[in-house]
Amino acid sequence: MLSIVLILVAVAAGIVIFMQQNVFGSNPAAARLDRILKSAHYRDGAFQNLEPTAVMRQDASYRDMLNDFFNKPKDNTPPRPIPSVQTDLKALTDEKPTIVWFGHSSYLIKSKGVTILVDPVFSGNASPVSFFGKAYPGSNTYGVDDMPDIDMLVLSHDHYDHLDYKTITQLIPKVKKFYTALGVGAHLERWGATPDQIVELDWWDSHSVASDITLTAVPARHFSGRSIARGKTLWTAFALKLHGYSILLGGDSGYGKHFQEIGTKYGPFDLAILECGQYGKDWPSIHMFPEEIPTAARDLQAKTVLPVHWAKFSLSNHSWNDSIKRLTKAAQEKNLDVTTPQIGEPLVVTSHYPRTVWWNF
Repeated sequence: MLSIVLILVAVAAGIVIFMQQNVFGSNPAAARLDRILKSAHYRDGAFQNLEPTAVMRQDASYRDMLNDFFNKPKDNTPPRPIPSVQTDLKALTDEKPTIVWFGHSSYLIKSKGVTILVDPVFSGNASPVSFFGKAYPGSNTYGVDDMPDIDMLVLSHDHYDHLDYKTITQLIPKVKKFYTALGVGAHLERWGATPDQIVELDWWDSHSVASDITLTAVPARHFSGRSIARGKTLWTAFALKLHGYSILLGGDSGYGKHFQEIGTKYGPFDLAILECGQYGKDWPSIHMFPEEIPTAARDLQAKTVLPVHWAKFSLSNHSWNDSIKRLTKAAQEKNLDVTTPQIGEPLVVTSHYPRTVWWNF
């Protein structure tokens, strides 16, 4: 019995030591925590969604979930490398907002000399360990060295597939300002960003970046956390007014009533960048199914949708291209305009929307 207790103590101590690594970031404290405690969206020790939202459905079976995880279908990952386009980002034309997607939820926006980078993950992994969440072959063709200087680095929340320690630490010297949700700045400061580089927003907070650029944090239906504890930092989407154009930077979100409220307050949107992938029957409230995206786009009053959150990592059990196949089918039925660029292929808001069907393999 004593040996078992000693083994359990050793394991627990090992976990505690492991969790002290920089990759896990830091919980908000001091003035940052004081601000969080005053937020209308923070209750009972954690941030809350606008409507009841369980991370897992009530009758989900953890045994079945583990079985699904260890018995993923063969097409959960692509059978050959993901195709991509190599674009010189430092010479990108930007008379109108031009967007280059890097797979999953990472993309760059350039407009009239202003460069915005969103949720960059260039390390090749969407996790704190190298053996999980590997990027598909061919999908990780862009890295920190390819990025121009960044005026605005926008972070939706602190999950590993959106906030990557290795990428952020390498990017810090290139970044003028970080814009993110309440609490996430604690991670950034631990990793080397200075307080004056960081702007943290609560839902419905607006920040005037310039006379013709405004960023507003808007609700998403999701959760946060880089360790066991959840909800210590906020998760968000952003309504971006950029040189006369309106773009929704969607972050991660299940479908909910917030889309209609965002559309009423800040729509119509020229382009909505919405997640499309990593959904599952056991977590239906925190990620949208493809068939829900046209409804969300209608609520947002979005003219066109760019689907992201796919084509780089398999973080769910569906086939790697199931999401885009289902979305394009639903979009055709609902008369929704969808743009489907390859990784690295530029699109120009309202002017040039690639629609190549490149994922059928």
